Amino acid sequence: MNVARPAMPGALIRLAAKPAMWASLAFAAALTLLPYSAPLFHALFPELARPLYTRASFLDLALSHAGLVALASLVVVAAGVGTGVFVTRPAGRDFAGPVDTLTAVGQTFPPTAVLALAVPAIGYGGAPTVIALIVYGLLPVVSATIAGLGAVPSATLQAADGLGLSPGGRLAKVELPLAAPVILSGVRTSVILNIGTATIGSTVGALTLGSPIIEGLSGSNPAYVVQGAILVGLFAVATDLWFDELERALA
Repeated sequence: MNVARPAMPGALIRLAAKPAMWASLAFAAALTLLPYSAPLFHALFPELARPLYTRASFLDLALSHAGLVALASLVVVAAGVGTGVFVTRPAGRDFAGPVDTLTAVGQTFPPTAVLALAVPAIGYGGAPTVIALIVYGLLPVVSATIAGLGAVPSATLQAADGLGLSPGGRLAKVELPLAAPVILSGVRTSVILNIGTATIGSTVGALTLGSPIIEGLSGSNPAYVVQGAILVGLFAVATDLWFDELERALA
């Protein structure tokens, strides 16, 4: 007697076909398998006595790295979108120039310099890293918010006014939803930049995926650098692809 096997739900099939899911699985596989890869790195780098990074687990590094980026990104999104909204309102238009200048300076100011200034004030660890990520990540979000709100058609705004919407209601129900895809592109750029930038936090004692890279560079151990770079790269690619899926959904 043949028993029909239940078909996989369509949603699961679509999810399994997404590149973002495969990139996430590759990242998870790297986190799982790297602790057991000592023989491979012994073969690749036979001159190294300790070719596998063991000072902290790769999972702990990834969780700490993701936590620092997430915390900084939450602040960046709140501050960046809020600032972009403010300078596009009548009361804040006079501040658009100074805000643009300040955010541009933050983008061009080296994160290592921010760390050097922050460490004497707040000490070593994750806090100065988060500050550096916030400073570095603001410009894309502020710029995208201003661009997105500025691109809303004036006819749409007039129609919203004709419906009797208050300025706050027009912003919440019309402007922000229409500007959301552009704003999301700025958030995407900011987050991906900060995934890479967070690696330098290990120079001031933060636990990140940059820890093997920094230790490998300082100790002339290329195996550590490769291990850290693989994880940072896969993390960034997976995150970028999930943002791509979200942008498609919004579009």
